[in-house]
Amino acid sequence: MTARGLILTYHRIADVALDPWRLAVSPRIFAEQLAVLRQYGHVMRLPEMVSWLEHSSRGQAIALTFDDGYADALTDAKPLLERFDSPATVFVISGGLGKEKILWWDELETLFLQPGSLPPTLELTIEGCFYSWNLGDVADWSDQDCLKYRSWKAWEDPPTTRHKIYFNLWQVLRKLNEKPRLQVFEELRRWACVGPSARAAIRLSTEQTVELARGGLVEIGAHSVTHPMLSALPISSQRAEIQQSRHELEEIVGQRVESFAFPFGDYAPETVPLVREAGFRQACSVVPALARKGCSRFELPRVQVQNWDSEVFARRIAKYFSA
Repeated sequence: MTARGLILTYHRIADVALDPWRLAVSPRIFAEQLAVLRQYGHVMRLPEMVSWLEHSSRGQAIALTFDDGYADALTDAKPLLERFDSPATVFVISGGLGKEKILWWDELETLFLQPGSLPPTLELTIEGCFYSWNLGDVADWSDQDCLKYRSWKAWEDPPTTRHKIYFNLWQVLRKLNEKPRLQVFEELRRWACVGPSARAAIRLSTEQTVELARGGLVEIGAHSVTHPMLSALPISSQRAEIQQSRHELEEIVGQRVESFAFPFGDYAPETVPLVREAGFRQACSVVPALARKGCSRFELPRVQVQNWDSEVFARRIAKYFSA
């Protein structure tokens, strides 16, 4: 059996009411999953796995990664990682760290998918393109409505106009640079007569990021400055997003930041040399596959984990390692 590594992707360790992108794993389920992983291989820090793959001829190993830098990486994930002696890498978005408490996709979800009343018509002009939606009978959205559609996944057909607007805006906003995206949210808040949502998921603060890195169990990795689609940016902007994220995080945690994860798993052929040039030693994609001996350390595949119980999780892990 040749050396094989399975890199798992998490985002949040939390109990949530809504989760259209299936980014959250409950603390109870996460503990079950950590127990299962002991049966399938040694859990290594990501840099150690990359080195192990390059120098080992056989065996299997596992690395845990978390994207975006949610506060529950410290409050809920780290205590469980310590209990199971399982190291991990947390890829943090450096821009606004300690200032902006929520991430835009969480605010968008709260605005459209959480209970509340909205004006019946939404009109926006975004970078020269005009958009218009009529909410009709879903302008008012109750707790019962929220509960009825809580199982909806964002990659499925939208069941209501609210879900359609949410997904359409998500598609548009993820392609924008930070400044025009902030402008859109200013318009959305005025339209909805709300401020930044207090119910949206909370990001790590600067102090929490330092605490997360303390002890060496958790490696802090970079996830860009503003979480853009890098392939849509000119090379100079890509370089700035990649290099600046590393410099900002190194200044915060006081140690080298050597791992990078591509936002949305998106990058162009010219992006990979920019990551290497910035001084990173490895980078992660979102291609769902095993990492094998000889694979590029700057395009490491990863498998996203959902809120699967121990039985389902074990079957999926076994399936990957048997491939």
